[in-house]
Amino acid sequence: WINTTSMNIERFYHTASVLTNGKVLVVGGVSSTYLNSSELYDPSTGTWTSTGSMNFGRDRHTASVLANGKVIVTGG
Repeated sequence: WINTTSMNIERFYHTASVLTNGKVLVVGGVSSTYLNSSELYDPSTGTWTSTGSMNFGRDRHTASVLANGKVIVTGG
């Protein structure tokens, strides 16, 4: 384990998916409310970037990387 920089939004009950390019997509979860936001972590630079938002906030959902590299988020 190593420490790295903090996410832009503190969250729990989120998902984390390793993408085909090695980056990690963190989606949804809970902070002070249900989150619809997502962040992308680049382990080569140790940086987090805010990325697209879902239509609705989700927690305790699932996220799966598909064969085409896209991520499907269900439930929550």
